[in-house]
Amino acid sequence: MKLTLQEMATAINAEIINAADVAVTSTTFDSRKAEAGSLFVPLVAANDGHDYVASAVANGATVTLWQADHPNVPTDVPTLVVADTLVAFQQLAVYYLKQVQPKVVAISGSNGKTTTKDFVAAIGASTFKTVKTPANFNNEIGVPTTILSMPADTELLVIEFGMDRPGDLTFLSEMVHPDIAVLTMIGEAHIEFFKTRERIADGKMEIIAGLQSNGVLVYNGDEPLLRERAGQHAFLHTATFGLNTDNDLYASTIAMNPVGATFQTDKSAMTYHIPLTGRYNVSNALAAISVGILLGISDDKIAQALAEAPITENRTEWLAGNFGGKILSDVYNSNPTAAKEVLHFFAETPVAGRRIAVLGDMLELGEAGPDLHASLAEKLDPTTIQHVYLVGDIMASLEDALKTNYPAGTVKRYSKDDKATLIADLQADLTADDAILLKGSHGIHLEEVVTALV
Repeated sequence: MKLTLQEMATAINAEIINAADVAVTSTTFDSRKAEAGSLFVPLVAANDGHDYVASAVANGATVTLWQADHPNVPTDVPTLVVADTLVAFQQLAVYYLKQVQPKVVAISGSNGKTTTKDFVAAIGASTFKTVKTPANFNNEIGVPTTILSMPADTELLVIEFGMDRPGDLTFLSEMVHPDIAVLTMIGEAHIEFFKTRERIADGKMEIIAGLQSNGVLVYNGDEPLLRERAGQHAFLHTATFGLNTDNDLYASTIAMNPVGATFQTDKSAMTYHIPLTGRYNVSNALAAISVGILLGISDDKIAQALAEAPITENRTEWLAGNFGGKILSDVYNSNPTAAKEVLHFFAETPVAGRRIAVLGDMLELGEAGPDLHASLAEKLDPTTIQHVYLVGDIMASLEDALKTNYPAGTVKRYSKDDKATLIADLQADLTADDAILLKGSHGIHLEEVVTALV
């Protein structure tokens, strides 16, 4: 990115204070990360970013935004005065996106969107200069941050959309106007705000709000709620993927191993390998293959890209434990659908000793939380998963549900703030023949337990 002061002022309808012949090449909200060439964006939040403008300038910021309702406009740095700094930041991203004009793939879903993003970006990079959303920068701040971070020669932008409330995806879709929109699945994530899976599906379908007129919605055809909603749009171009044979693209001859999976599809004789295990990750790969086909990328390039795809940290991965056994770490996020999928896979994993599950609270489930936590009991059997360690208050409902089937002492629960005790108990219990699964919402921070066990 390289934008002049005047160019930015025109794009966001800003008044220039302390005009100078300067340009910016990066943006930041953190004054500590400001440097020469950066635009500092002071957001109005609990800690008002305007209080840190002086610090940003001291660290080298070239330009700053300034919200007009704040007094004492800086006098020592070129400043763009706007009505709302967040809105101006988003407007700047829209302007820059129009200048670069990459093809845009937008991805959302209750689960699997980050893994799918990683797969799509790897496939895209085999042919195009590709940029993808870093980590989970997928909201009204993260999306424009991703846009403004891409080089001017970017050909393909793979961008992840998060959703908390109705209207979120409409806003993001109309910001980026995707050429291809992808929906991975509908689960119970965010049911706190949407109340039902049907309303979650409605929220996810907002991704087509800004879809280009010739754009394509790629969606999981195994989900009846998505099929029903897509069918309500007579002129919508669609492509379905999934594990069922009535999809436009489906998988066959699926084979799992502890560190990956292989499969074929109805569209090619190619055997695809992915560095993640589980049928749900095969579905994520199918979504990415569908995008690759739409982008005109050859089967062999798609296959090589999937096999070598770099996966965002803390997705389902096997690690070597310092106790001599294996760790299946999936601690980035959790919802009931995803947790049941990984428990099903874990229960079938070959192991010489015991299978042990550590499950943390699944957040943002609202009033349905206790019942949805208890529903995990259907995937927990003491003959296949011998010990269960639970973390968090909401897991009390699962603890109660397991009491009828699990022997006394094989189910234990801990406060999310007492992971030190959990770690000590695990270290005393685990043997070199055991395998342990850790799964929970990011807010429970089970990655701390993983770190202690690797």
